[in-house]
Amino acid sequence: MTTKEERQSNFFNVCGSCKISCCQDAYPPITDQRRRIIEAYLKEQKIPIKNPFVHVGYTFPKGDAEGYCVFYDKKTRKCQVHPVKPETCVAGPITFDINKKTQKIEWYLKMEKICPLAGELYRNPAVLKKHIESAKKEILRLISKLEAEALQTILKREEPDTFKINEDNINKDVLNKLNRNL
Repeated sequence: MTTKEERQSNFFNVCGSCKISCCQDAYPPITDQRRRIIEAYLKEQKIPIKNPFVHVGYTFPKGDAEGYCVFYDKKTRKCQVHPVKPETCVAGPITFDINKKTQKIEWYLKMEKICPLAGELYRNPAVLKKHIESAKKEILRLISKLEAEALQTILKREEPDTFKINEDNINKDVLNKLNRNL
């Protein structure tokens, strides 16, 4: 199991001053395992959020009336479940797509105009390289555990304002999962 320290990089100095909210209209996918981890964390930390998840094609955190993630604290501008937050939140601003034709997972970086952290990473290749390694682990773990319907639903979502930075071979089990029920 990955420790919290290995899983998290503290980008709060960039993210805390950001005027853009990646926690609004985000819908990060949640596996059953991550759901249990987050629910245990909420209980342990006595964070009073009841029934924080919704399932529409896949499971993700509920949003408030403005579309902010239920875990986002508007006062502090920080995630209340930061040490155990969803894999795609840890991976950000790295995102992914799966190209079934080439049988590759493609890695994308968001553009700086929608994520100032992406610009900071892009300007510091050593930090970007380290973050990509972490992001890949998180996302690969996520897609291996997602149900076929959930993964297929997630891949239909567009990720505008990104550019491709890398690609890797994808596990055959993931490809088989994507080809089910098509």
